[in-house]
Amino acid sequence: MEADQTARDTRRETAPADGGDAPAGGGDALVGDPHGGPRPRRRHRALQWSAALLATLVIGTAGAGYLYYRHLNANIKKDTLNLGDSKVAEPTPNAAGQTPLNILLIGSDARDTKENQKLGGARETFGSTPLADVQMLVHLSADRTNLSVISMPRDTLVHIPKCTDPDDGKVYPASNGRVMANQSLGHGGPGCTVATWEKLTGIRIDHFVMVDFAGVVSMADAVGGVPVCVDANIHSRDSQGHGSGLKLRKGTHPVKGEQALQWLRTRYGFEDGSDLARAKAQHMYMNALVRRLRENATLSSPNKLRRLAERATEALTVDPGLDTVKKLYDLSSELREVKPERITMTTMPNRYVGARVEPTEDAEKLFRLVREDIALDGKGAGTDEGKNDATAGQTAGQQVSADPAAADGEIAVQVRNGTRTGTRPAARGRASTVAGLLADKGFTRAYAGPAGSLSEDRTVVRYPSADLEGDARRVAEALGLPPSAVRRSTEVSGVTLVVGADWREGSTYKAAKDDDTTPESAQALNGADDKACMHVNPAFTWS
Repeated sequence: MEADQTARDTRRETAPADGGDAPAGGGDALVGDPHGGPRPRRRHRALQWSAALLATLVIGTAGAGYLYYRHLNANIKKDTLNLGDSKVAEPTPNAAGQTPLNILLIGSDARDTKENQKLGGARETFGSTPLADVQMLVHLSADRTNLSVISMPRDTLVHIPKCTDPDDGKVYPASNGRVMANQSLGHGGPGCTVATWEKLTGIRIDHFVMVDFAGVVSMADAVGGVPVCVDANIHSRDSQGHGSGLKLRKGTHPVKGEQALQWLRTRYGFEDGSDLARAKAQHMYMNALVRRLRENATLSSPNKLRRLAERATEALTVDPGLDTVKKLYDLSSELREVKPERITMTTMPNRYVGARVEPTEDAEKLFRLVREDIALDGKGAGTDEGKNDATAGQTAGQQVSADPAAADGEIAVQVRNGTRTGTRPAARGRASTVAGLLADKGFTRAYAGPAGSLSEDRTVVRYPSADLEGDARRVAEALGLPPSAVRRSTEVSGVTLVVGADWREGSTYKAAKDDDTTPESAQALNGADDKACMHVNPAFTWS
């Protein structure tokens, strides 16, 4: 198979499988409803994201210099990046010509091979539509000094946009209301999961890496185990047989193979037994894995590196931008530059809606910090201070336009009323009022757009293409809006000012001082924290 074969030739092709056995008794068979009885749950999503991390960090190191380069390339499956109709525009480079890099890690529960079924259990789901049960957004800052990760719980309720499968042209309509985020994978492939994230967060996603069960367990063996910690003896098994089967003594232990799979599946026995506790354990594992890889633990042997590269490439599906070992190596080189103390793992802030969860206001704040390339560790871009340097953070992602603005009187500006909130109706006449303010300032082509049900927390100026960026920035400047209020968007056809809930009245915009600290509800975990331990529920301990 040639290294440059097309994505269509390899799309959804089954990878050769190689992996360890599933834990005795499978994984967690049920997940309890936080408000009552248990509900069915797939037993899975163990090492998918760690496989993606391993792949991007070490595939290039292992494979770039070997004669079987083409063979490794052929192992990698490809799929289209974004299947949605609307895509978030590329950010404008900062003064140094740099832009952030956003990668979506997807863990698929596909049981399309005997090996995947063996690892994932649940015979009745063999060959069924896969679910994106692990979703993590990895954000590498524009200046490449820090890395932030946002995990989305699988049960998050979202609007899945319309997606079109490029292979057969099948159109998957937008979801009717909110549905579980993990269903997006079944709407044409990982490109619809990407489209769903962009719609929810407003963050442009540059790449995705998707991993299934096969080959993942043996990859944990290849790095010699990953150190994890529990604050008491744990056995994840209840009287009804639910649980991953994980059994560890109090303290720190290297886990690999089957035991690593158990750690990442464990919900019964960790803290309150929720998916959020499981995500916390996964974050600890991922941080430890990064430290392990940076230490080159057990990877000095070329044979071990080759085996790891083989298994990692077999487990991957990527977008065309990452479809060769060389491309993965280039990405891994950038990721390796980030020190562990500048890596921050978070969980999307959420609240329960029945047995599901939905994003909170803190989630939107977290998304904004990533959109504006503000480090989640509270340190400014390229600085070592412990306090948040908002100016430095904005400099890393702030746009510097090369497009000159037209004369004020030549700039056409549509003004829309987006002051409606979840608790208050739209302020009447705001579009006409602000259009009048612009006209008084010399923007004689400003006009009020049609009334609608727009809702924006913050006033924003959108523009569709690079040739209108200067005009949009001039409008923002004239009204006293911050540079971060100017955004490129394919959803508008010209410069469009949406008056948000932060400007419901008055003729002068008063910018609220941004709080650029990471919300406590995001449960941030620093990548250098090697003292973190999972709390064990006393009901699952032993002596």
